[in-house]
Amino acid sequence: MEKTLKGALVLLRPTVPEDIPVLATIRATPEVYATWRGGDDLLAAVTEDLDEPGLTSLVVELDGATVGAIQWGAEEDPDYRHANIDIYLDPAAHGRGVGTDAVRTLARHLITDLGHHRVVIDPAADNAAAIRCYGKAGFKPVGIMRDYERGPDGTWHDGLLMDLLAADLLAADPDPTG
Repeated sequence: MEKTLKGALVLLRPTVPEDIPVLATIRATPEVYATWRGGDDLLAAVTEDLDEPGLTSLVVELDGATVGAIQWGAEEDPDYRHANIDIYLDPAAHGRGVGTDAVRTLARHLITDLGHHRVVIDPAADNAAAIRCYGKAGFKPVGIMRDYERGPDGTWHDGLLMDLLAADLLAADPDPTG
């Protein structure tokens, strides 16, 4: 079971079944649905996220309210070992540093507690707000992944691969408590 993580603004805690309706409502907002989708049954889509092997889902809380979810997985082959992050937030929480804090908090956990040397995230190449958010958390662009994912319009769209290395995170903020 994943532990609860505290950021400067957010609390990241393990997702429980009671969270599913709230997360499905957030996924149904047009801004989130455009990139996360999930079909006609978002309750089932959120449940599938929780049950997907190798994926850990955490609720993002702000001031005691659920405002989204952040999840991570890992490549465990020792020659390629790294972690990956995905996040969605209620549009009402956008533009307030919530995403940056959530991503930074989870990345720090993956690096300092779980020993990953590299964490990746892959926003749509045209998602300027997400790219800014991840950049503020310390992620750097690696390159464009052409025709990376199918959009809601059925056409393929580019993604941007971004990563954060342990050395970069620790150099920028060696002691977040101090």
